Amino acid sequence: MIQSLYSGATGMAAQQLNLDNIANNLANANTTGYKRSKIEFQDLLYQKPRVAGTDSGGGNMVPTGVEVGNGSRVVSTSKIFTQGELKETNSEYDMAINGEGFLEVKRPDGTSAYTRDGALKVDSSGQVTTSDGLPVLSGFGTIPSGTTSISIATTGEVTVTTANGSNTFRIHLVRFNNPSGLHSCGGNLYEETAASGTPQQGNPGESGFGTVIQNYLESSNVNIVDEMVNMIQAQRAYEINSKAIQTSDEMLGKISELKR
Repeated sequence: MIQSLYSGATGMAAQQLNLDNIANNLANANTTGYKRSKIEFQDLLYQKPRVAGTDSGGGNMVPTGVEVGNGSRVVSTSKIFTQGELKETNSEYDMAINGEGFLEVKRPDGTSAYTRDGALKVDSSGQVTTSDGLPVLSGFGTIPSGTTSISIATTGEVTVTTANGSNTFRIHLVRFNNPSGLHSCGGNLYEETAASGTPQQGNPGESGFGTVIQNYLESSNVNIVDEMVNMIQAQRAYEINSKAIQTSDEMLGKISELKR
């Protein structure tokens, strides 16, 4: 009976983390390039007062045993890298990745991070940056002063036109064997981990890499209706676990009231 208290408590703690994850998904429903997180649960160790397959005497074998679980825990929160909806912005510096791939950016400490947020800007020196001012690598050239137009092809060729003519360069994308293993840094950035593997560089539209689409941004892949359903399920599971604790407490109370 005491074990049910602890099992119920682990269930409540797990569902609290589940609700936290759902709330974060909903909070980022309008975040450019955001990928929803999926939470996964795992049961805990089991007490086995009677083990299946043991000898019960006379050459007989116990067909089934007795196992009592110890509750549940959250084992992972993995990112789901499905494609988000592409929305037109009519801004020539906006660029959506349609398919697999990330843009590489340089953080203040000199290390690389990766993003699918294509809301790009240009600073005073002509460097292409993110909205937070981080320089975008991925083969981006400098945008000179006096640029009249910029054109980005789906295969990554960028044509910059000025009053003195035009110049062209080509951007590239990176991908990972296990993008779910990337570490979320905030600010729409991910960083490489041992689980994600090393970044693989390639041209848009080639070798399985996605294409780039100018004047568009990739929306979050959060489905609000699905998240609301998940929230209801998490709430009900939390209530049921709390009910198990309440019931166990009532049973212990009855025992304490027994008199000889």
